Amino acid sequence: MDKLLYVLIVYAVISVVNLAMYGADKSRAKRGARRIPERVLLGVSFCGGAVGGLLGMTLFRHKTKHWYFWLVNILGLLWQAGVAVLLAVLAL
Repeated sequence: MDKLLYVLIVYAVISVVNLAMYGADKSRAKRGARRIPERVLLGVSFCGGAVGGLLGMTLFRHKTKHWYFWLVNILGLLWQAGVAVLLAVLAL
């Protein structure tokens, strides 16, 4: 169970960072300032921050028209949930 808790904490921290990144990028877009590259937003989403990415997309209405943002975030969410479920099953 310790591994599962650790993984969930890591996912939560990365998701909070990713949510903040989506908000910052939306703010920068409105101001015409230098943006966070899409590959960074997508990479963080796929590597543990899918929940934050999906929340950032919906809360800030940011990048919602790009199908590949939806795809990467949903695929990231699926594999991250899969790891959590696998760890939970192995802990039984």
